[in-house]
Amino acid sequence: MPKILIVDDMAVSLMITENILSDKYETVCASSGEEAIKEYRREKPDMVLSDLRMPGMSGFELQQALQDEYRDTIPFMFMTADHDEEIESAGFDNGAMDFIRKPFRPDVLLRRVENILSTVERIKGLKRHASIDSLTGLLNKAAAQKELTDLCLHANGALMMIDLDSFKLVNDIYGHSMGDKILISFADIIRSAVRPADLVGRLGGDEFIAFCHGMHDEVGIAHKSEFINEQLVSAAKKLMGDDMNIPLGASIGCVFVPAEGTDFAVLHNKADKALYMVKQNGKHGFEIFRKKNEFEGEQVSASGIGNIEMILGERGAPEGALVLPIESFRAVYRFLRRTIGDYTNVSCIVVFQFEKNFSAEAEEAFADLLKKTLRRGDVVTQNNAAQFLAILSNTEVPEHAVKRINENWQKNPYGNKFPFSCEWAIMDI
Repeated sequence: MPKILIVDDMAVSLMITENILSDKYETVCASSGEEAIKEYRREKPDMVLSDLRMPGMSGFELQQALQDEYRDTIPFMFMTADHDEEIESAGFDNGAMDFIRKPFRPDVLLRRVENILSTVERIKGLKRHASIDSLTGLLNKAAAQKELTDLCLHANGALMMIDLDSFKLVNDIYGHSMGDKILISFADIIRSAVRPADLVGRLGGDEFIAFCHGMHDEVGIAHKSEFINEQLVSAAKKLMGDDMNIPLGASIGCVFVPAEGTDFAVLHNKADKALYMVKQNGKHGFEIFRKKNEFEGEQVSASGIGNIEMILGERGAPEGALVLPIESFRAVYRFLRRTIGDYTNVSCIVVFQFEKNFSAEAEEAFADLLKKTLRRGDVVTQNNAAQFLAILSNTEVPEHAVKRINENWQKNPYGNKFPFSCEWAIMDI
């Protein structure tokens, strides 16, 4: 039942108006503008029916105060005994939806209120339609950003950027119709990973965003990441078959609010940086943005060698090579060059070079293939759009490693289209 806030400083007029409306609507009464503001905050009515001339705060001033506070157009209808047409015109200029003159007939008041509420419902429906992503049913980019801008100012919790890894391969191999089914399933999985009060939106393509109220611990984010990745693989195999070998997964960049700020644009940028780190380190996982120390590294907040090792170590026991950004790869390379003279271990560096027309989708596929084909003791990075580097451990024979990579690449849909050349050299002093 729609709720109407009735505001009138005349007790008899207030009682008469309430009697007319109370059979059809839920009513809330206030005898002044100041009292009406308090009632509006508490009751959140669907419309306000207010006397125009009241002592202290007029109906116009009440309307302006509420719209300034809520930053939105609030449905207002004014009652007045004044027959000055200029006042009525000023009221419409101020945003009033209707006027009714006292004394009024009950049937006329009911009809006008019904017209306003019908208009309000149509507007709400249009707003809902305009704010929803038509494919997934989640908030679209504009609506999600608007909601999160307000939410981050006063809420506390975890803001998460969520990317669907290797999604382009679904469209390339199975077609866009299957791609849409995967996106719908992915959206449903994210929904099921959060609570009803949390916010989830689609920013476009394979990019999603979520805000989880009251979440501030890494364990909770880890559980969500694990759940989303497991459910995604299961859903993909149901849709594309058990032989589906696309490395689908979810990468999550997270930032805690308000620990890292309350400005959505700033928080979004921090979550995006955390997401980039996940992408650089093999995908299908999560990273939490934390403030950097003077050496531009992540601060380690723990005591005791056991806890320090746990934080510094990799989460879980991932298979395949260690994937690093180029700066970190350079640090490993320099360290190994320094220690070659002290130990008998011998490592080698390998360069994989593609032509300049190497596509972004093939680039992503080869990066994933390198990680999975090489061993846990190897390190890989991407130096530019068409060049990858690897450091092979002393237990790996370079010719054998390159042969495995080439054989696996030939089995990939992009393998014949994008061949690579390869060079390798033993690392020495």
